[in-house]
Amino acid sequence: MASIGQIIFGSMIFLIVVISGLIIFILAIAFSVSQGTVESRSPSTVGNLAEDVVLDCRFLSNSGNAQFSDVSITWLKDSLSGVVYEYKKKAAQLQGQNAQFQNRVQLFSDAISMGNASLLLRNVKLEDEGVYRCSVNAPKVSGTTSVNLRVAAFSAPTFNLESNGSLSAQANKWFPRPEVSWLSQSGQLLNSTQIINNTAGIMNQVFSVLEQPVKEDDTYTFLIQNRLVKAVSEATVSANRVTGRTYFIFSSASTKVPSLQLLFTVIFVLSANQ
Repeated sequence: MASIGQIIFGSMIFLIVVISGLIIFILAIAFSVSQGTVESRSPSTVGNLAEDVVLDCRFLSNSGNAQFSDVSITWLKDSLSGVVYEYKKKAAQLQGQNAQFQNRVQLFSDAISMGNASLLLRNVKLEDEGVYRCSVNAPKVSGTTSVNLRVAAFSAPTFNLESNGSLSAQANKWFPRPEVSWLSQSGQLLNSTQIINNTAGIMNQVFSVLEQPVKEDDTYTFLIQNRLVKAVSEATVSANRVTGRTYFIFSSASTKVPSLQLLFTVIFVLSANQ
């Protein structure tokens, strides 16, 4: 049977272990808090071929929106040697920059002190697709976030009234190859013909015509979609002319959204704009 001394000694050891654990826990929380946060508001981004895209990266200290005077920012791309962009001592440090990004990337220098480490990538190419990592070191802030850039081509269609009273739509820039469809004002699928031509090697030109005359003052919905982008276009016929507006919806996954889910999305967009 343990003596009183042994019991007291064991209790003291137990208390020391518990207190040590609490101290480590508190220090870990304090350290974590002091590091602030580095995050992206758009961790999955779709870039439009031959156009510019912004890879979002923001950093914030625990004390709030303080201005930062000493900031280091490094952008890397997975499976690629060298840096995409590096910023230290209030200047770009591009000695180790990969040749793929020379003269094509920059930060928003005027916004860095306010916590903006976003990267502007010009003239997006297919080989730019991949996972990018933004690392920030600043007073009370240290961390890394990632942005998955996928590359597509997309454009809004133009609408025309044909001589037989039907409605046509044409979009000149789509990749990967899309599917198209028309919906009536009530959401019914309409019959149509379409031609999708391959141009410039990878681009697809879309042309589609409704197989029936349209009604004046009705609104028709034209859908173009591939696994990355959906264009939802509303075409309203009035006084022998057509007015159209287009919404782009970007997929956060690599697979195509099922048709039923797309239909619900379209109905939601249309109802929100009534």
